[in-house]
Amino acid sequence: MGTLIFIGLIGVYGGGAWKFWNGFGRTNFNPTLTNRVGLSLLWPALFITNQSYRRNFRKALKG
Repeated sequence: MGTLIFIGLIGVYGGGAWKFWNGFGRTNFNPTLTNRVGLSLLWPALFITNQSYRRNFRKALKG
């Protein structure tokens, strides 16, 4: 059961990173590779702690 939950969490993390990566052009962030990689990989922590990031994340997902 624990393995199934872990696989599910990895899927949600990967799916969120993928959707943000593809929708990055709709955000207000500088379109550099460093920003794109960093913000895509750190999306769960930034989504929880940063209101501006949450708004941009939602913009990226609406595509």
